[in-house]
Amino acid sequence: MNQMNLSLTPLSPLVQTHPNDSFRISFAPLSLDEVYQLADEGANGAIVLMSGTVRQETDGKPVRYLEYQAYEPMALVIFRQIAVNIRQEWSDTNRVVIHHRIGQLQIGEISVLVAVGCPHRAEAFAACRYAIDTLKHNAPIWKKEYWADGSSNWVSIGLCEQET
Repeated sequence: MNQMNLSLTPLSPLVQTHPNDSFRISFAPLSLDEVYQLADEGANGAIVLMSGTVRQETDGKPVRYLEYQAYEPMALVIFRQIAVNIRQEWSDTNRVVIHHRIGQLQIGEISVLVAVGCPHRAEAFAACRYAIDTLKHNAPIWKKEYWADGSSNWVSIGLCEQET
């Protein structure tokens, strides 16, 4: 598999993000329906939505819950940069939605939703994968894993193993 370039083109103050894109950091639970609707548009032939959830185990260790923190102003800039880069690579992209949750999350809760609407599925899949991989690599978001044995550890999501 080809290695994806996860670097970001710096966002110029003159570059505006698309007015129908949506970027959010929230303590409130994230909504699949809302994110899908925000990505929906008549020109789309595909909407690809990626939902990241809190899993019950990390590296064989049982997880009780996670806590997420973010440097919100910079994270939102990164989200906007991701959308700008998506449109440079996949120019037919209609909508980009990136919502990330912070605070304490239980097993099975949604931590991140990324949706991309495009005329064709191939570009929608590629753009969505680029968005989540680049977010995990570049956004100032950290998670603290609380394990069943009572121990815990802070991890920058950028340092998490990139899944292939």
